[in-house]
Amino acid sequence: MFELLHGAGRFFMNPLFYIILLFSVLLGYTRVRRERKHFRVRVDEGLAEFRGLLKESWLAALVLSLIITGAGLVVPKGWLVLFCGFMLAGVLLFRYQAGAPIYAAGLAALAYWLLGRYDVATDWPFIGWTYAGVTGEEAVTITVIAGLLTVAEGILIRKYGARDASPLLQETARGLQGAAYRTKRLWLLPLLFAVPGGPIGEMLPYWPQFTLGGTSYYLIFIPAVIGFEHTARHVLPGQVYGGYGKAVFVAGLGVTAAAFLGLWEPLAGWAVLALGFIMRAMITIRAAVRESKGNFAVAPRSDGVVVAAVLPGSPADKMGILPGETIRKVNGVTVTDERELYEAIQVNAAHCRVEVLNREGELRLCQHVIFRHDHHRMGLLVVR
Repeated sequence: MFELLHGAGRFFMNPLFYIILLFSVLLGYTRVRRERKHFRVRVDEGLAEFRGLLKESWLAALVLSLIITGAGLVVPKGWLVLFCGFMLAGVLLFRYQAGAPIYAAGLAALAYWLLGRYDVATDWPFIGWTYAGVTGEEAVTITVIAGLLTVAEGILIRKYGARDASPLLQETARGLQGAAYRTKRLWLLPLLFAVPGGPIGEMLPYWPQFTLGGTSYYLIFIPAVIGFEHTARHVLPGQVYGGYGKAVFVAGLGVTAAAFLGLWEPLAGWAVLALGFIMRAMITIRAAVRESKGNFAVAPRSDGVVVAAVLPGSPADKMGILPGETIRKVNGVTVTDERELYEAIQVNAAHCRVEVLNREGELRLCQHVIFRHDHHRMGLLVVR
């Protein structure tokens, strides 16, 4: 047990782990800077992305680790090193449309084959890798792992994609400012992989290993990362990410199931991986094209003040006001812009009554007790 813990502790020696932590913090403070530029106030604190880095994905990581090790999905050491390298490159690029794990898995598989095919590097002793060729078994295991990670990606997008969508102002076709919502996230999945022993065992004799079928293997934790980025403007985040995540989830299931074709023909397994790569790219492109057409879901209206976002825990949040809704009257006073809105709030120093037109065009009345200074911080971000 001590040696297993010792091996798991080497997870924290992987530089990718610390780079992911750093960039999750940078993501948060980049978002805060943008929100303050557009609305003079941030929606959530800068460490929000850091807090969700592992909190939202630990269960998926645990399930995938149990599946990968329980099913005996053994991966070559060289591919695993390249997989980490491409994930690292994706994080450093800061463009997380390219952060889908199937991209890193596919590119790592291609690079692994090319290195052996052209004898670029067949022996890297400092990582314990001696190239042993590509086998039909690897066509199955690598493709299955890529498919499982895509399944996890779809679940995370569907469940958490809209949670931290950050509002920003963009110019509409009429020259006004509408609200778009950008989701830019990193999720960390500590995954347990089984890799063949050999040189690693010689260099690190205390690394825990086990023997199966006459071959020695060792377990290693890898900080797999899923990056996601999307900007919603034609449809509100709560309405778009359910379908987006479902499409990614279904694609991942298809890749996982079809990967077993590689048991009969290895080339079929690699073809499934390539097809999954293309399918994931098409999901991203289709979603981007859809959002580039049509009107803004949240744009200025002449009959009231349109809400772009609501600060968590604010009076507006407690009243149940939602992004995309329109405030028609405050304390009986008709409002058409932000200045009139806050002037009307001060009409009643103890109580605030708001007439809201919801997303379906239905009117409702919201009320909230106003405490001292609350009229200066209702928590509403509006389009202007």
